[in-house]
Parts: sequence; structure tokens; C-alpha cells
Amino acid sequence: MFNSTNRFLVLLFFFFLMFQQTSFSSGSHVGETTFHRPDPLQHFKDYNGGFDLRNNHYVASAAFTGVHGYAFACVWLLCGLVLAIFLIVKCLCGGSASLTCFDHYHLHIFFLLLFFTSLAIIASSFVITTSQKTLKRTEKLKESVVGIGEDALGTLGRVLKTTNQMQFLLLPYNPQMSEFLNSTTQNLRTNSRVIRRFIDRSEQSFDQATHTSYVAHFVVLTVNLVTLVAAIVLMLLHWRPWFIIIIFFFWILTSLCWFLTGFDFFLHTFVEDACTAFEDFEKNPQNSSLGSMLPCMNESFSGKLIAQIGDTIHRFVVELNSNMSVIYRVLGVSAENEEVIGVIKICDPFPGPLNLNYIPQNCPQNAIRIGDLSKILAKFTCHEKGTGKECKKEGRFLPEASYNMAHAYSRSIQDLLDIYPELQRLSKCTVVKNKVAEIVSNQCKPMRVSTKLLWSSMLSLSIIMVVLVFTWVAKALQWGRPLSIYSRTPPSST
Repeated sequence: MFNSTNRFLVLLFFFFLMFQQTSFSSGSHVGETTFHRPDPLQHFKDYNGGFDLRNNHYVASAAFTGVHGYAFACVWLLCGLVLAIFLIVKCLCGGSASLTCFDHYHLHIFFLLLFFTSLAIIASSFVITTSQKTLKRTEKLKESVVGIGEDALGTLGRVLKTTNQMQFLLLPYNPQMSEFLNSTTQNLRTNSRVIRRFIDRSEQSFDQATHTSYVAHFVVLTVNLVTLVAAIVLMLLHWRPWFIIIIFFFWILTSLCWFLTGFDFFLHTFVEDACTAFEDFEKNPQNSSLGSMLPCMNESFSGKLIAQIGDTIHRFVVELNSNMSVIYRVLGVSAENEEVIGVIKICDPFPGPLNLNYIPQNCPQNAIRIGDLSKILAKFTCHEKGTGKECKKEGRFLPEASYNMAHAYSRSIQDLLDIYPELQRLSKCTVVKNKVAEIVSNQCKPMRVSTKLLWSSMLSLSIIMVVLVFTWVAKALQWGRPLSIYSRTPPSST
């Protein structure tokens, strides 16, 4: 009885975990949201896939969505280089770089400079504040995402520990089942490595995207604020020799602002993709791009399988309790010794065949856990070799081999019962679904708003900086010979 029932039970457990392995390893999912974007790593061929932090092609294609900002930054730098060469050549040839059309607009240009400089200061301060809020929200999102993987890793770790112990216990009595469990253990280790890579890649991707973004924004915009304040002071003091240097700094800073605008659009795209993947996962875990990274099984199949495991354990305990006399004879216990041991009742944590809710506390006071059966039998086990008479005198009549077999099977069933709640959570994907639902309902909307606000405010600042630089160039050309930085007085109008 021990052999046949446990063989079927362990087989069910094995198939449950094997199905879990199949669920984890699936790489493509029908119905998931896919993206079609140029991938720089594939010669700008379209990336056709879902959200996957482990895939460099996805990361590259998402980063390429900010190409408009990167491109404008490069074009702006080239225009500045062409303008500088033009002014240098013009001055070296003795020509005047002044524009007489601006001679009657000194006051207008002065107020334009004040206005756009003030706008740039306000916009820069706003972007810094928004970047800080985005960093905090992204850190919270990262903790939630990593927490899903950590919880899954903890669950698999507990199941892995149990399968290792069952494998060790059953090896002397059922090598075939032990081999099955060994294969299952290897699959669980593979799953654990997959989830660990997901955790590490998630942390790395979030940190690279958010911390790099925040540091870049803070440095560039702090320098921009200092330069803006310095520009106002120099303008009020009519310190014209530094105007060309101010224009040079503004030109570089404007290019950096446009580059950050592209990066912020990529960050917004990244958050949009992540939230879309979470929404897909919430609707259907198996048809989501996150399905290969987060531990969720086919609920209809796994639910039936976990119920069958519970039903098998229930029938096994019922059979044990109704056939204790037969079990005593199998273990080598005589009729008179059976009276000494008494009738042992095993606790059945399942109320009945139609109610397989796991309730370990729902047991009579005189019942014991199946794992404690070996503790009862240990009192009557003869461990010394060659001292049978002494064992009989002390009431220890159970052979050690019989005790070891009973201990192995009862401990294996108890181990399986101990992780039964974990298997239920895996089959229903409870923890993962709850955390994903929390992310979708509480974090996705604020993150989308925050990253979009960061991108739009950075775009506004970049446009303001372009207009401001042109205004500064007009002011410098209005005074004539902008490269003649030693002149403190404006040229006379003739």
C-alpha cells in the first residue's frame, strides 16, 4: 500500500512541477502586446516582440524611440559649429559681424532676453523637481517588480528544499521516484535561475534608466541655472567680453537639453511598455510577455492537478486510519504488541473528498500528524543489532528497517503537506496576480503622468533655450564684431 499510493502521489507532484517548468519556459505568447520599432542592433530592422528586460533588442528599440531628440541635439551642434566658423572667417577677413537691422531694438531685445531667461530658469527648476518625483516613483515601481520575483524565488526555494528532502528519503525504497524528483529538482533550479536573472536584469535596467536620467538632469540643469543667472548679471553689467562665452555655453547646454528630451521620451516609452505588459499579465498571465519571467501556471489545469494531489493525500490518510492493523503487520508488529501501541489516528487536513480545502488545524485531539508517526514508532524500534532479547524486554519490538521505511514515507507525505499551500499559491498565481494588480491600479497611472510631464517639460525647456540662444546671438550681433571681446562699448552707428 505504501508503495502504490506514494508512487501515484509523487507522480502527481512531479507532473505538477513539470507543467510549471513548461509554463516558465514558454517564450512566445499568443495575444500579448507586441511592438514594431526599428532596432539599431539589427541594422534598424523592426523589433517585433513584447516587453522583455532580458532582451537587448527590446531595450535598444525602446531607446531608439527618442531619436528625434538625439537627432536635433546633433543638428544643433553642427549648426553651432558652422556659425562659429562663419563668424571667425568674417572677423579674420576684417568684415563686420554686426546687423544694423537690430540697431533700433536694443530695449526690445533686452526685455526678450530677460523674459526667456526667466522662463528658462523656471523651466529648469520645474524639470529638476519633476525628475526627483519620477525617480522616487520609479524606485517604488522597481521595488514592486523585484518583490514579485523575490516572492516567487522564495516559494520555489521552499519547494526545492522539500523535493531535495523527499528525494533523499525515498532513494533507498523507491529509486524510480527519487530519480523523478531529482529531475524535478533540476527543473526547479533552472526556474530559480530564470527568476534570478529577471530580478537582476530588472534592477539593472531600472537603475540604469532612472539614476542615469536623474544624475544627467541634475548636472545639466544645475549648470544651466548657474549659466542663466550669470548671463543676467553680465547683461545688466554690460560685461560684453563674456557674451561669446555665454553663448557658447548656452549652445552646448541646449544640445544637451535636446538629448535629454530624447532620453525622457525613451523613459516614458519604457514605462508605457512596462505598464502595458502588467495590464496584459493581469488579464491573462499565460498570454503576456511577462509570462516567461513571472511564475504563473495555467490555472484551469493546475487547479485540477493540485486538487487531485489533495484528494490523493486525503484518500491515503483515510486508508491509513482504516487499515492500521494491516500496517502493523507490514511493519512486523504482532497482535499483542499492537495492543501496546494502541490505535493511532492520522490527522487528515482535508475535511472530505468534496471539500479539499487545506485546514491543518481541523483534527481531533487524539490524532497525530502523519509526519509524527515515526516519532510514535521510534519508541518501539529496536536499533541495536544482535540484542533482540533486550529490545523485547524494553518493549522495542519494531525492526529498524521497518521503522526507516515508515519514517521515509510518512516524512515525505508530511513534507508534501507542508508545501501544499505553496503549491496552491503557485497554481492560482495568487501572490503574483495581487502584486501586479496593485502595480496596475496604484503605480502605473502616476508613473505615466510623471514621465510624460518630465518629457514635456524638458521639451519646453529645450525650445525655450533655442529661442534664448538666438536672442543672445542677436544681442551680440547688435553690438557688432562679437569676437572682439575686448570692446566694452557698442560700436557707433553710422
